[in-house]
Amino acid sequence: MKTCIFKTEVLRDKKIIREIEVAENINLYKFAEAIVDAYDFDFDHAFGFFRKITDRWDFVDVEKYELFKDLEDQGIEPVDAGSVKHTKLREVWKQPKDRMLFLFDYGDEWRFVVELKDFGEQQPQQKYPRV
Repeated sequence: MKTCIFKTEVLRDKKIIREIEVAENINLYKFAEAIVDAYDFDFDHAFGFFRKITDRWDFVDVEKYELFKDLEDQGIEPVDAGSVKHTKLREVWKQPKDRMLFLFDYGDEWRFVVELKDFGEQQPQQKYPRV
């Protein structure tokens, strides 16, 4: 099975970068969990992936996937976004250099640039995600 190797970078004062390798067939929810875990955050806030990399809330008419889409059946107001639980990684990142903004915690607005660096092959004894 193939893997996807990503470079993730926090958009804050200091450059904090992690390289994360995951199986290509996981969903965006599991990938978000891997990113958050790589930076030692608790996975306890809403999040989304956005094709436009910006420091403002400028996500109209942009390809996006948000946790809120998966919560609509629980009374959350409908959003114009794709599902993070039903969208696979390889449906979004198709070739090296594809990038998206990962926005975690809409209050504190932790922004990460997530870029696909390359593809790999899953190793039999290796645990994934691998940071």
